[in-house]
Amino acid sequence: MASKASLKGKGKVAKSGRGGSAAAPDERTAVKCVKVWSTWAMKKAKVAAQYGFIPLIIVVGMNSDPKPSLYQLLSPI
Repeated sequence: MASKASLKGKGKVAKSGRGGSAAAPDERTAVKCVKVWSTWAMKKAKVAAQYGFIPLIIVVGMNSDPKPSLYQLLSPI
């Protein structure tokens, strides 16, 4: 006769003590804070680069020698 399967799930076993590589709670929150901040900063930098690249090219082009007009900078020919 077959035995019934257990309904208990196989979860993680909690350790009573900390291991040598476990970080302190303050270190974990500091690392998480740095990750969140760096993600936020990269998103803002991406938006600034996307919207600022073409105006930067126009400004650099208008300040070069010989000085072209705005129409000459924007025309494809």
